Amino acid sequence: MALGTLTPRPLNLSNNSIMPCQVNPQTLVGNILPPVLILEMIVGLPGSLLALWLFCFRLRDWKSNTQFLFNLVLADFFLLVSVPFQIHNIILEEYWVFGPVWCRVNLFMLAVNRSASIAFMTAVAVDRYLKVVHPHHRINRMTQTQAPRLAGLIWAVVLALRLPLLSVPLLHQDGNVSLCRSFGFKSVVPVIKLHYIIYIGEFFLPLLMLIFCTAQISCVLRQRQLDKEQKVRRALRTVTAIVVVFVVCFMPGIIMALTGLLTEKVRKVDCVTDAVVSQLFRLSIGFTYMNSALDPIIYVLSSSMFREALKSLYYSVAVGDQYREGRNRCRSTNTDG
Repeated sequence: MALGTLTPRPLNLSNNSIMPCQVNPQTLVGNILPPVLILEMIVGLPGSLLALWLFCFRLRDWKSNTQFLFNLVLADFFLLVSVPFQIHNIILEEYWVFGPVWCRVNLFMLAVNRSASIAFMTAVAVDRYLKVVHPHHRINRMTQTQAPRLAGLIWAVVLALRLPLLSVPLLHQDGNVSLCRSFGFKSVVPVIKLHYIIYIGEFFLPLLMLIFCTAQISCVLRQRQLDKEQKVRRALRTVTAIVVVFVVCFMPGIIMALTGLLTEKVRKVDCVTDAVVSQLFRLSIGFTYMNSALDPIIYVLSSSMFREALKSLYYSVAVGDQYREGRNRCRSTNTDG
């Protein structure tokens, strides 16, 4: 069935609903969020595909930093696969039509993307911190075998924390309602409580680590000799960029999640407040999903090899013919002389 022929259904709840208030169509979310998510897909998908191609076919020396960046690209694909279904869902005023299994899988992949993106951003920042502040530490001599193992361990922790989402029903159906959500329901089972804790904890702990890394590299920059200053400045630029992307993408969602929890505790069931907070939280998703569009900035700033590969690709595609013609003219002139 074509998207344009699907008619949004009214979200009318019974008295025994799993929702604390009657759910009204979120017109603000429906008007703003789909175009934003589509734009992020248009920017993020080509950027991620290009980055994946460069990592796989143009980069040969895979240091620990490169391993973490490559896994950050892989994390983005969990998002890029899942977002089209969220766009479809929002256009239908949150009436989920893809069934309970795909609802769980979809929310699981979105949660994995968030957790893995945060983990590998933090890993890149810590790697930079160690190389600048503790250059002789043995972890900086990590081999090309050990780095993938560490990345695999990070994935194992992320999946272990997020797999419980697959064990509980996340499609909430009641009358004409079919909501695929992991937040905002009055009946909160232990798995969802764990989901809340992880959602909040995986923001604040990495944020503290990123601030620490930035502060330490800044201190080293003030003390370091002139011949090593450029290397430290590059590291500071990288970590600062990670902090900016991290805060822009993930802080709005945290602010609205904490606001929702606070209003629930203070005012119990206030449906007007609930509706406003719910819409603002849903809008904050637009920032969360932005990370796939902004991550290429981190790749460019974090890896000189990635920059060189990108520059080489640009010259071979965009100005390759002119460059070759210029070289041929030079050779012709030298031969004639």
